[in-house]
Amino acid sequence: MKSDFKKLIPSYSAKHGEFSVVTVPPLQFLMIDGHGDPNSAQAYKDALTTLYPVAYKLKFFSKNELDKDYGVMPLEALWWADDMESFTSARDKSQWDWTLMNLVPDWITHEHFDAAREVVAKKGEAPALDELRLGPLEEGMSVQTLHIGSYDDEAPVLEEMHNSFIPGQSLVMTGKHHEIYLGDPRRTAPEKLRTILRQPVMPVAG
Repeated sequence: MKSDFKKLIPSYSAKHGEFSVVTVPPLQFLMIDGHGDPNSAQAYKDALTTLYPVAYKLKFFSKNELDKDYGVMPLEALWWADDMESFTSARDKSQWDWTLMNLVPDWITHEHFDAAREVVAKKGEAPALDELRLGPLEEGMSVQTLHIGSYDDEAPVLEEMHNSFIPGQSLVMTGKHHEIYLGDPRRTAPEKLRTILRQPVMPVAG
């Protein structure tokens, strides 16, 4: 039976127009770090081109060799900057740092990852393969919502999350801004894109 982690992991569900506090379990991802505007930076394009060949190689290895089938998960990214206003009021994308990610199940080992990377390397179509890694992410308590619309229209939602909802719940931001892209921007009109916006938090001390 094919596992659908979007349904099996509750934190892959969020409601539009509503902030919720969730507990995200420890998860394992393919990851590539980079810097710069995602619309123009070559590093971002190289990371995208590299991530999915390895993700699909692992999926088919798991299905054929381990008898454990699962759906390849959507693209995710962590975003941060020295000045977090570059995400909200300023929207200066050239200042953004990012980690592109793709969830893989916990039964995928580093040995499986190394083998998949070797196969993909032989095809010569994954320019950021040396930067790709397999690693854990533990976010724990987080605030999230579903944004429907263009990525450039996220700023007011993030401002409300950061400046109103999170302080109003006696919480403070801890980890990096996290986005989960439920829609494919290549096939979806900007106004119909669905993105989970997540911010790890912790209770205010005292």
